Amino acid sequence: MIDLLSVVAVSLYAGVLALLLPFAAHRMVLLIQSRKRGGEDAVGVNGMYFMQNTHSPAAPAPVSTARVTVQLPVFNERHVVERLIDAACRLRHPAGLLQIQVLDDSTDETTALAERCARKWRRRGVDVSVLHRSVRTGYKAGALAAGLDEATGDFILILDADFVPTPCLLESLLPVMRDPGVGLVQARWDHINERDSWLTRAQALLLDGHFLVEQRGRYLGGRFFNFNGTAGLWRRQALLDAGGWEHDTLTEDLDISYRAQMAGWRFVLRDDIGVPAELPGTPASLLVQQRRWAQGGIQTARKVLPGLLRGRFRPAVKLEAFLHLSGHLAHPLTFVLALLIVPSAIARSALGVDRFWWVDLAVFASATGPFVLFYLTAARKRGRRWGHAIRAAAGTLTLGAGMSVLLSRAVLRGLGRFRDPFERTPKAGGAGRSSYERSRGAFRGQTLAVAAGSFMVLSGTVAIAQGYWASLPFVALFASGYLAVGLNAGQTRHS
Repeated sequence: MIDLLSVVAVSLYAGVLALLLPFAAHRMVLLIQSRKRGGEDAVGVNGMYFMQNTHSPAAPAPVSTARVTVQLPVFNERHVVERLIDAACRLRHPAGLLQIQVLDDSTDETTALAERCARKWRRRGVDVSVLHRSVRTGYKAGALAAGLDEATGDFILILDADFVPTPCLLESLLPVMRDPGVGLVQARWDHINERDSWLTRAQALLLDGHFLVEQRGRYLGGRFFNFNGTAGLWRRQALLDAGGWEHDTLTEDLDISYRAQMAGWRFVLRDDIGVPAELPGTPASLLVQQRRWAQGGIQTARKVLPGLLRGRFRPAVKLEAFLHLSGHLAHPLTFVLALLIVPSAIARSALGVDRFWWVDLAVFASATGPFVLFYLTAARKRGRRWGHAIRAAAGTLTLGAGMSVLLSRAVLRGLGRFRDPFERTPKAGGAGRSSYERSRGAFRGQTLAVAAGSFMVLSGTVAIAQGYWASLPFVALFASGYLAVGLNAGQTRHS
């Protein structure tokens, strides 16, 4: 019986590693692709076999005469809504060609604050209106769809509540739209509060890796990449050809991105243009964001992959789409791996194959090495010194390991047919911690994270007692990740 359990433990460990290592290899492929030289010319038409453009007008209009609608979706954002409207109204574009919509679903004083701020700018000649919905049908996707029905612009710039664009943003993005085949141009996210804590520093590097390596690798490699929900300029016709905003997933941005590219529209990444934004300041607010992205990403995979895999796209595009959309499966796999590290070492000893102790070290290097290199590259691209880059990469790796236990449930719910409500990420502005977040109660994942961290500490104690030294790097990574997330719940530099 003991031998059977040992075989099962070792087999599960090997199986989980076999499923995880392709995700690490995928990071290396994106890293290599991101180092290509070139821009739009390297992309083609999103990997389609068809090279003709069916969306071109007779002659593209000059960008200075383009009609633009700026959409600002908000829900209970009293800490940041005035800052958002002020920044949007300062965008440089001819006043008669600029429309600003505050898409407000709020149930608190945000609406009154937005109305007051909008009146101030209307007196200055800016076309800004507050479109309030008393029923949040479709959540953010529903608000964007409702706003699109009343939009006058041929181009739609979307900005979330925590973003603070510089006045030149439209001037920087609109020239890309001279190419009539471009449906979206996506800017990079910058970070207002990166230096607040280890948590915000780790998130900043995660996002830098996403834009400067991951998204850039997809873009320069001619693969599909996604609109990030904000800081992107859409061609209105691309939204319509994609079928419009839909709210059957929690990641409406990822969903419509794939539908638009499958319809033949080309996306452009401008990772040299940054739009400052606020990072979640606590594990609780970060969990809301990451849980939505994880569950919604899997929902989108279930929705769009069947049609994409049947479509006339290059095999490389299909493979990238599969790895991209299924990437959140790594969270439960990583959590299971953490639970099996020491039991598998015990099992190998029981089976008399503990002479292969070095396998754990080799696996640790294979699993973590690509991620460390990935984020070191992003840090260096942002101009960070080597010492800072190494510390930031270590913090990012720790955060990624720590979030695996908290996001596993979201992934499993995404694999099912659960229709969970859309929870927006709390934004604090200068308040340190948002009132919306406080109203949600205690950090629901804290107990689970601390319990997982305690289990890893116990596993480490067993590993030391039994001499399973090769297992300790994995154990230390997961223990520090789980405890860092769990014990820092609700703490920020300001609170």
